[in-house]
Amino acid sequence: MRQALLGIVSKSTSPLKTIMVIAMAMAFVCGDVASSLAARQAAIVVDAKTGKVLYSADANGRRYPASLTKMMTLYLTFEALAKGKISRNSQVVFSARAAAEPPTKLGVKAGGSVTVETAILSMVTKSANDSATALGEMLGGNEATFARMMTAKARALGMNGTVFRNANGLPDPGQFTTARDMATLGIALREHFPQYYGYFSQRSFLYGRQRINGHNRLLGRIKGVDGIKTGYTRASGFNLVSSVSDGNRRIVGVVMGGTSGGSRDNQMATLINTYLPRASTRGGGDLVAKAGGDNPITALAKVLLPKHDAPTPDDKPVVAQDDATVAEDATVAEDDTAQAEEAAPIVKTRKVKTVIVSAPQIATAQVVAAYAEPTPAAAVDPVNTASVPSGWAIQVASSPKQSEAQAFLDKTTKQAPKALADASGFTVAFDKDGVTYYRARFGGFGSKTAAWKACTALKKKNIECYAVQQ
Repeated sequence: MRQALLGIVSKSTSPLKTIMVIAMAMAFVCGDVASSLAARQAAIVVDAKTGKVLYSADANGRRYPASLTKMMTLYLTFEALAKGKISRNSQVVFSARAAAEPPTKLGVKAGGSVTVETAILSMVTKSANDSATALGEMLGGNEATFARMMTAKARALGMNGTVFRNANGLPDPGQFTTARDMATLGIALREHFPQYYGYFSQRSFLYGRQRINGHNRLLGRIKGVDGIKTGYTRASGFNLVSSVSDGNRRIVGVVMGGTSGGSRDNQMATLINTYLPRASTRGGGDLVAKAGGDNPITALAKVLLPKHDAPTPDDKPVVAQDDATVAEDATVAEDDTAQAEEAAPIVKTRKVKTVIVSAPQIATAQVVAAYAEPTPAAAVDPVNTASVPSGWAIQVASSPKQSEAQAFLDKTTKQAPKALADASGFTVAFDKDGVTYYRARFGGFGSKTAAWKACTALKKKNIECYAVQQ
């Protein structure tokens, strides 16, 4: 069609006809773009009293969470608060890594700190990436460990389609979720931590003398909406999780992949108006089981260690053409900050003063590490993701240093995103001649053929690879 239109333009001698044809061409192009974006959209509405799904549109389809990731960071923060591991007034120190995160951010300098409560408010309103990273480092010791804790907690909550790679939702092709999983998390946040859930209803807060407005424009616009979180990156589109109640009914809605902040909000408003009246006025107990007494690091050992070291397959299967989808390149990491915000009441935090500490203090500062209790190296598989499906895996490297094995996993993921789009990277510790080594592997392949297919793709990029059965 486009070629036909271009042919008409080239043959046309009339400026008016040319303009008309160009307009037609633009209409076709815009239609194609809209169709492509629409294919990325997903949504779900769940009755938060009964768990019944009232509406679903590709709710199990894989999507990038963007700043919805911060919901899990906040879940683990609330859990640490509830267990007395930290307090609202505990100081969150911003490392150089946290301070360097791109906007949106609170803007605390490296070595500075804010209270836990200030970090929470900056995340639920401004969606501050630096605060999320700082909290992750505080709770997990480092962000990589915290991301594993996040994924382990997701599995414990029944979020089986989610993998976390960072605390803030900045683009990472290995970080994904589903609309259904985000609805589960939204329900769990309210059920498990009602004492902290009120933070999600804050529309602005005062940081020093600066008033910081939130991104959730449905707060105050639609009666009964009390949270939860917005999100946007170029790859994800505009995301939103909303909780709403009319006093007798309660629903949680999720919209992912919106084409703009306004269209996403309007879609959510339509879902709320349509399905809240259909929700039940009765309900039982909690819908999302609490994760139990295990800390997320200990939980990893229960789900990740392979049953045995299987030999390399003897026969190499025929490899079909690799048609895996390439994760879209994500380059924009801003939440919808440019959108106008409605007037909102100001909530003052208990502490907002930034405290600066010297570089030596940063290096020796005590980390709270709410869940990162020491565990034997052999007991925990230090993995990128907290759930590696049984079946076939591929091994790409082995190193006496865990950090080197981890680095090779990261490098391989970047070099071959298409071949590893559905795989999960992890490391396996093993002893040889009294020395501990770490195997770098990718799991999640359903068959020997699929594993060999991935290896073939990696070898074309000069990456050594062989398949093992877990």
